[in-house]
Amino acid sequence: MILVVKQHLFLSSMLFGSSYPRTPLSLSLSPYIYILHTHICLLSLVRCAAYSHLHIFNAVAVFRKAKMYQDYMKEVPIPTHRGSVIPFTSWTGLAKSLKQLYGQPLHYLTNIRLRQWDQLRAGGEDEYKRLDTMIHPYKAEACIWLMEEVHRLTSSREYLAQLWLADSTHHAFVDPIFPKLQSPS
Repeated sequence: MILVVKQHLFLSSMLFGSSYPRTPLSLSLSPYIYILHTHICLLSLVRCAAYSHLHIFNAVAVFRKAKMYQDYMKEVPIPTHRGSVIPFTSWTGLAKSLKQLYGQPLHYLTNIRLRQWDQLRAGGEDEYKRLDTMIHPYKAEACIWLMEEVHRLTSSREYLAQLWLADSTHHAFVDPIFPKLQSPS
């Protein structure tokens, strides 16, 4: 920050220095204008520094949330008794049904991937065709739980934090379902 202030003072001296017109009125006002200009610029520098501190504070908070989230998701067991035939028209629709049926959240990354899979169908010839007529519901459910297991067990907290910092609407893809976990006794 000191280097920036020195650069600013140098540029201001270039602007208000020898090229500044020297009339009696300007001689009496130029130091005041220079000081006022310098104070305004210093205040803007302080404001920028405060903003960067808030940004850093936000990043730390998001990293902590991502760490807590990933640690929690590692503890949530994948359902072992599956096999319900769930009719579905979209991947996100199937995910919603699975969340209700098993009372479990799906990982943020799984929700994002399923939304992307739905978006892949947009504009295709089978866009309005039911998915359960193209992909058997057993296979679709197994696919989601396999992807869920990968995301729960192997996702990096740092990667999650980076994604969340880049996407201000990430809360929409974090499920508000919190099943009770078995206590390790």
